[in-house]
Amino acid sequence: MTDHAGQAFARTIIDRDDGARIVVLDSATFVEGFYAPVASNGRDVVVNASYAGVFCAKLIIPFGPLATIGLDCGIGKDGAGIAGLFYYEALGIAAAAADSMKAEMGNGLDLYEEGVISRINALAEDAGVVPGMTVCEAAQRLGRPVSRVEGVRTNRLVVKTSPKGRSIVCTDSIAYALEEDIGRNVLCVAGHTGGSVIGYLRHFRPHSYICSDGGIGKNRSGLVALDATDEDGIPGASVSALSARMGDGRSTYFDGVISAANAAARAKGVDVGQSAAEAADLLLAE
Repeated sequence: MTDHAGQAFARTIIDRDDGARIVVLDSATFVEGFYAPVASNGRDVVVNASYAGVFCAKLIIPFGPLATIGLDCGIGKDGAGIAGLFYYEALGIAAAAADSMKAEMGNGLDLYEEGVISRINALAEDAGVVPGMTVCEAAQRLGRPVSRVEGVRTNRLVVKTSPKGRSIVCTDSIAYALEEDIGRNVLCVAGHTGGSVIGYLRHFRPHSYICSDGGIGKNRSGLVALDATDEDGIPGASVSALSARMGDGRSTYFDGVISAANAAARAKGVDVGQSAAEAADLLLAE
């Protein structure tokens, strides 16, 4: 098979028993030559040995894949090597990137046979793909359609519950707290701790909370809710935006490192430099 310039390009098709295909390409730039003049059947997993960036996503998306896997290319400046994962996610396409130190760039078959996943988007996670999984296994998992969450994903996760029924709960935004959190739960959320969240925190009035510091920002605006809720007697803390992904409440809990805390939280033993998981345990205590 050749591209539009007449140059041969490598591709492999792996047919599955359920009718889905894994299409392996040496480059995302070859996808048009492979699918032209028709798009995919909406069930293909495109494994391509290009970087998992926005440019490559723009090449692949018009052909309607179910999912795609590329290379992380060392992540790179501004995360450009994997930025396409989130572009795909916004359009409802599961996507993952593999460690470029374990698979050759420009060699799709090596990526498929030797690659190891390093980064995933939320829809790939829904399909059961995790970092450390082989590309071969990930491609097989991504070939099985999964139920998509309608609307905005809130990723609510109850991490643990105390004997008295108080829980540590991760959710992506304080706006998606529930009435059951009022006065009861420790919320680990992934928005900043700026002025716009004060109303939400006062409405839901969680037992305590951990947010992101949003990089702290001009006039320490990413932290102003800490003082406001301290006046209300609500213990609160923030994690460094460099330690945990904003928009991902689970990352706040599992990856976050405390960068600031109000007096009510410090009275419970929360301090700068602690892991968010350790701080949440202290806040959970009766």
